[in-house]
Amino acid sequence: MVHEIIELLKKHRETIAYLFFGSLTVLINIILFTLFDLLLGELTANTIAFLLSVQFAYMTNTKFVFCTPYTRQNFLQFWAMRIGTIFIDNGGMWILLALGGNKFIAKCLVNIIIIVLNYIFSKFYIFRRKV
Repeated sequence: MVHEIIELLKKHRETIAYLFFGSLTVLINIILFTLFDLLLGELTANTIAFLLSVQFAYMTNTKFVFCTPYTRQNFLQFWAMRIGTIFIDNGGMWILLALGGNKFIAKCLVNIIIIVLNYIFSKFYIFRRKV
């Protein structure tokens, strides 16, 4: 039984690591959003929190999730893709807030969409293993 669990964890190590560090990234994003929201408007706070949490995500995805070396190419691809998702992030926030949604619930919902998109792009494009 223990052997099967260990094998299952080994088999899904990357996904488990991504979920763990992705959750930490979301937590950092939400904490930073909350802090900056006290001083700035919601979308400005969202943008700053997004940018800082993306840098954390790049470092953890490279080192702990996909176990690839830091390269200029994957850094630029990672950031380019994340800059693309900020439009989804800010757009989703704007729509949900315009509909009268709670800003923290909106932030969490939008982050779920972003996590899924980021995993797909990271796994199959940025950090794909070259065979």
